[in-house]
Amino acid sequence: MGIRGATNHLVVATTNRGKLDELRALLAGLDVAVLSVGEVLREPPVVVEDGATFADNAIKKAVAIAKATMMLSLADDSGLEVDALDGRPGVHSARFAHERATDAENNAALLAALEALGDRAHDPAVSRARFRCVLALVDPFTDDGAPILTEGACEGTITRTPRGAGGFGYDPLFVVEGDTRTLAELTEGEKNAVSHRARAFAAMKPELERVLARRAQVVANVVRDASRK
Repeated sequence: MGIRGATNHLVVATTNRGKLDELRALLAGLDVAVLSVGEVLREPPVVVEDGATFADNAIKKAVAIAKATMMLSLADDSGLEVDALDGRPGVHSARFAHERATDAENNAALLAALEALGDRAHDPAVSRARFRCVLALVDPFTDDGAPILTEGACEGTITRTPRGAGGFGYDPLFVVEGDTRTLAELTEGEKNAVSHRARAFAAMKPELERVLARRAQVVANVVRDASRK
């Protein structure tokens, strides 16, 4: 729904255009306008993503944005877990190569890490991986700002040859379980049906609807009380 036509606004704690586009598509149909933090704050707070888990980082970001904007705020932390690399890149997925790594640099670093396993690198079991996403929703005006968490995962394998022009991040290397294509080869609709973020949102959607309903009730109560005065 467009910003002008929506009753509610949701600030998403990301500057990643690919993530923002995915979230907007996944929330289509709800009475909520999805805004990036840059559209709301001229100088967004800097949140150091030093948490040990995806949940830690998602909560830190959502709480920081909610406090800075006093608006309904959503943050995700997500990444790729490769079994043969003991779950790496994990929470370091966006900076696996280095702090300011591009997608291409991170993909190269991942392939290099797998090749460093030597003969084991060609064992099909080494390729087992998953994308994992944790979402944190914070409303400053309900539940005392307590974060609501949901999680989703997408199982698959790592291919050694990038394929596809869509998606972002490690998508060109990730072959979805039950398919022969990478996430980057799927259409937007196909990806949104199977991705880790889509699954986390499927779990979050009823929670978001509950929060929106509570906010609407608060407004209704205020209007009712004002009319009685």
